[in-house]
Amino acid sequence: MAGSERAAVFDVDGTLVDTNHLHVVTWWEALRQAGHPVTMHAVHRAVGLASGDLVAHLLGERTAREEGEDLSAAHKALYAPYFERLRALPEAGRLLRRLAADGWSVVLATSAGEDELSALRRAIDADDAIEATASADDVSRGKPAPDPVRRALELAGTPPEQAMFVGDTVWDMRAGSRAGVRCVGLLCGGIPRADLEEAGAAAVFDDPADLLASLPRGPRD
Repeated sequence: MAGSERAAVFDVDGTLVDTNHLHVVTWWEALRQAGHPVTMHAVHRAVGLASGDLVAHLLGERTAREEGEDLSAAHKALYAPYFERLRALPEAGRLLRRLAADGWSVVLATSAGEDELSALRRAIDADDAIEATASADDVSRGKPAPDPVRRALELAGTPPEQAMFVGDTVWDMRAGSRAGVRCVGLLCGGIPRADLEEAGAAAVFDDPADLLASLPRGPRD
């Protein structure tokens, strides 16, 4: 793949598609069924981590080793019925197309599996603007490690100083910061502005529509 001068790397859940609270409820239920009472607030703050890391964050490393696969499978089973009802956040597809038209290489960085990613991309409906996707299968460590962002930059052929990473969680901001890219936070995932800024966000917007509106206007506008 030829290198791009600029890359816009996007988290997907909670950033481009309105899924965070669905993940909260389905993780909460998976944990409850397994005898682990965890508050929804705690689950919400863990969303954005890969499944095994989420379980370890909430229940500890030992439980993650012993029950992580079963809990992840239960969460997937509870979440899958929503696939056909997922909805993109306001102007998500238009934002990706605008960036692509302006010369940005648009890459998704997600921990979603193949079926889930297909559902997310259908909701966004902007495949023509997406150059590549870095998934959990491509890296050994998920966010907040920088590996997913670095893999996305490799796919784009873009150096960190010429890239931005857009996400909605503190895990996104930490991953992007560690990868050396400019981090942009969105509030539509439900995490407070102050938390995103403390984790490394250089700018914070309400949602994809707000970020789109902030872009410089060109001849096509």
